[in-house]
Amino acid sequence: MKKAFLFTGIILALGATVYASGDKESTIVTRATALTRIQVQKARLDEGQYLRVKTLNIRMLTEMEDIRNRFASEPAILDERLAVAQARYELELTSIMRPAQLAMFNQARNSMTALSAPH
Repeated sequence: MKKAFLFTGIILALGATVYASGDKESTIVTRATALTRIQVQKARLDEGQYLRVKTLNIRMLTEMEDIRNRFASEPAILDERLAVAQARYELELTSIMRPAQLAMFNQARNSMTALSAPH
């Protein structure tokens, strides 16, 4: 009888773990899709680029989440690793876009941050 309860408990725990990780993955995919749609609008990406950027965004968000979890107790290392990951992401993102698209994207990004910059 104890073995049956133990086995049931283990199955429930594994199921909860899989569900939780699946939910986290779903959230990342949802966030990546929303981010990619904004990037498509700003840079007028084609369908092939959309797929590559979405994959890149999923990978970036997953990596950022992993870094935050691993280095939460070490703020200096956390900031450094996040900065490196962000720089790598920016480099890969710019390699996907054509020059005209990159110019439109940078202009849109700069106009969003220009509101806080002094004139």
